[in-house]
Amino acid sequence: MRLRIITGVRMAFLDFSAWSRLSLVQQFAWAGGVVMLLAAGVGGKVVSDRIEEVVVRNTANATALYMESFIAPLTQDLAQRADLSEDSRLQIGALLAETALGKRVVSFKIWREGGLVVDASNLETVGHSFPPTENLKKAWAGEVRADFNDTKDEEDEAEHALGIPLLEIYSPIREIKSGKVIAVAEFYEVATQLKQDLIRARTMGWLTVAGAMALIAAAMFAVVLRGSRTIDRQVRALQDMAAGNLALRLRVQGAAARFASVNDQALRRIGADLHDGPAQLMGFAALRLDALQGQVSGRAAEDLSAVQRAVKDSILEIRSIARGLSLPDIEQKSLEDILRGVAEAHTARTGAAVALHLQPVSALPAAVKICCYRFVQEGLNNAWHHAEGQGQEVRLRLHGDLLEVRVLDRGAGFAEPPVDVLRADGGLGLAGLADRVESLGGQISFANRSDGPGAELRMELDLREAI
Repeated sequence: MRLRIITGVRMAFLDFSAWSRLSLVQQFAWAGGVVMLLAAGVGGKVVSDRIEEVVVRNTANATALYMESFIAPLTQDLAQRADLSEDSRLQIGALLAETALGKRVVSFKIWREGGLVVDASNLETVGHSFPPTENLKKAWAGEVRADFNDTKDEEDEAEHALGIPLLEIYSPIREIKSGKVIAVAEFYEVATQLKQDLIRARTMGWLTVAGAMALIAAAMFAVVLRGSRTIDRQVRALQDMAAGNLALRLRVQGAAARFASVNDQALRRIGADLHDGPAQLMGFAALRLDALQGQVSGRAAEDLSAVQRAVKDSILEIRSIARGLSLPDIEQKSLEDILRGVAEAHTARTGAAVALHLQPVSALPAAVKICCYRFVQEGLNNAWHHAEGQGQEVRLRLHGDLLEVRVLDRGAGFAEPPVDVLRADGGLGLAGLADRVESLGGQISFANRSDGPGAELRMELDLREAI
């Protein structure tokens, strides 16, 4: 059962996908065609039924009025007795047998209330009662009723056996003095010509409805076709523009990534130059100052000690800057090893522990690794300065093609959500980090943690755009 449901859902999805691939004019042709056909069918049926109803009613009224003028005077004795006299029956039979009207009327019945047949052309039905039909009930209420070619009632077996189109008419017979309905005359008129007239009327009705629907469909199709072609041209233009924009964006991202890589290499050279140049010279100066320590006394000794402390502090600062500018072996290491090294270096420098939750991620370009390295480095530094290193965490996770890196802490967080904090430093720190991430097609966000106190710095990078 579950398999059938899944299969049905898949088939519906495939049908919807096939439908969505059709152009606007094709969708209109299918949907509009179905609607127009249904509308034409319903409209044609309503028109033809209405034509048949009106023609049958008018014909029945005319025939009933004509017949009543002959039969009503011969059936007035039904106002005082339950059946017709033999003389009245003979006169009615002679009327329908010897006149031109009788040639058109192939059968008749005279009904009493309750469904009793008191006279009929088929003598076998005289004296029998039949369940009153809806038409017979309405005729007793004074309404002329008629059915075309409908001889399926129990009392219509003889007429049905004739196999010709018949117009079945129920005409109320009234007492001349009071106007009260005293009987119902049912007679069957040959309707061959009526059948042909109805066929022509139905055909004209169907053709009229179909022609009108065809004209409406053609007019609407022309409008939709023009609009569809305009939309198709605009879609193609937009697709070309989107393709151009995508190529341009990829070129910009590639240039930005190359610039970031070149910039990191420059920073690494600057760090190496600081370590090998000024740091070494400052170290030599410190050694010379240590050698002069025993050769001076008094006020000069105090000044020399101050200079020594300044030189040693400068050496430490230069080495710290050099370490910050230097990059690990990005090409040879995996991303989780790189981030683990950032956390260890941060812990060694600050003494604050960093919890790591790293999902293995492989086959990343150097630009992405450098971006993640700088992101975690800057995030941990910010957590150290603003949250005093409390509860620092680094989380790395891959959702399909979406790489997510988060740096969290358990500090006080923000009393209110930060507004444009990533741009608050005028292009340095977090702002420069945001530019680096965005150059690879990613995004960066800074907010309070959702699972308690603290802040969270998040980076999301779509690897399909970055690789």
